[in-house]
Amino acid sequence: MNCEEILSIFPNYIRGLLKEWNVDMECLREIRIRAGRQVLVLCGDREYVSRNTVTAEQVQETLAYLGNYSLYAYEDEIRQGFLSLPGGHRVGLAGKGVIENRSIRTMREISSMNIRFAHEVKGCSEELLPFLWTDSGLLHTLIASAPGHGKTTLLRDCIRRISDGDSRHRGMTVGVVDERSEIAGSFRGLPGNDVGMRTDVLDTCPKAEGMMMLIRSMAPEVIAVDEIGSREELIAMQYAMNCGCVVLATVHGGSMEELMVKPVLREMIEGKLFERYAFLQPGRTPGRLGQILDAEGQILWQREPVC
Repeated sequence: MNCEEILSIFPNYIRGLLKEWNVDMECLREIRIRAGRQVLVLCGDREYVSRNTVTAEQVQETLAYLGNYSLYAYEDEIRQGFLSLPGGHRVGLAGKGVIENRSIRTMREISSMNIRFAHEVKGCSEELLPFLWTDSGLLHTLIASAPGHGKTTLLRDCIRRISDGDSRHRGMTVGVVDERSEIAGSFRGLPGNDVGMRTDVLDTCPKAEGMMMLIRSMAPEVIAVDEIGSREELIAMQYAMNCGCVVLATVHGGSMEELMVKPVLREMIEGKLFERYAFLQPGRTPGRLGQILDAEGQILWQREPVC
């Protein structure tokens, strides 16, 4: 989305702040809106803070505006704590959960919103891709970083490049399970981001079920998923690999040590499920690679620290 398109999705008071601060939309990362607190805008490494606080009514009005005054159409997403916007942008929600049969049926009295902006950074996978291929083919790869440092950005560019192919590698059929519409940025069924010419997207479907569905229905050569972590997803990835699919995935974690703390991820690592691990470097540029490891944890490539 360009500058005007981004501005158009917000009510007037947010537009006014972005214009007043002359925010660079190319670097816009987050807008946090909390009832009774100031608006916080994160742009690159800079944080802007509004002078005035936001009322509960303004939070509700903002939510209704973002949902085109048709929030009933977003009930499934709201139940999971988010709202999808065109272009792959996402609104995280917090408020009062309505519990039914020990699970969240919906969310009411929304008091906090975190609007996260997706950015396509074409070419950001250039350093990583050569390490994902061997003479035997494409390797199972896990991309890891702390939240907000561009895991999805890097995964998206890998998908695009692998799908389109190049002079060295033929294009491959890729199946994307996009549970939260952040990879392809689909809106009303159409991807808003470039995920390649041979890519099929299963939007807003749980990852474990989605992987099984794509394998049965679309015969992908590559399966791509975002933010794995459950045992069901581990089983689905193992099934996909046993079916001959290459798996590309992302996970929260800044180092191999952090990943090993989580039982399911430890099982994946010790079982050598993935053949490449890509860790991102924190900073202003989303999707910037910091380190590449093999299945044994040996460093294959590492960015030199900036003095």
